[in-house]
Amino acid sequence: MAMREIIKFGDEVLRKKCRPVTNFDERLSSLLDDLVETLERSDGVGLAAPQIGILRRVAVVNIRDKRGTIELVNPEIVEEKGSQVGNEGCLSAPNEWCEVERPNRVIVKAFDRHGNEFTISGTELLARALCHEIDHLDGILFTDRVKPLLPGQGGVS
Repeated sequence: MAMREIIKFGDEVLRKKCRPVTNFDERLSSLLDDLVETLERSDGVGLAAPQIGILRRVAVVNIRDKRGTIELVNPEIVEEKGSQVGNEGCLSAPNEWCEVERPNRVIVKAFDRHGNEFTISGTELLARALCHEIDHLDGILFTDRVKPLLPGQGGVS
């Protein structure tokens, strides 16, 4: 395992769509181990492979609950329900926070490091984290999802 440098906003790699994983091998396990270690040392709730410069559909999420770290290979959202708006940040944009609307509940289909398919259901923070990390795999940043303020809601009109 190794701590990797987290790429910051402005780097073009964060805007690229990641390629699916086709080999469930030692290289994938090593990538997942590095993502887990980097996430643990960075005090975030999720980290995607492009955030460390790897254009593969791999991410990890840990919202500090009984599930621990969730490893996601080739994840895809198969169901969304409800809506939530909340403050969201990103390890690639330190000290930047925005109000972002996300589904309140999602079901995600993914594979583990051994190629076994599974589904995971998440609500609230877990749903937000899953959506955020899957967006990274498609080159979408949380700032792309910020809803503009309407006149009278604050800010400059």
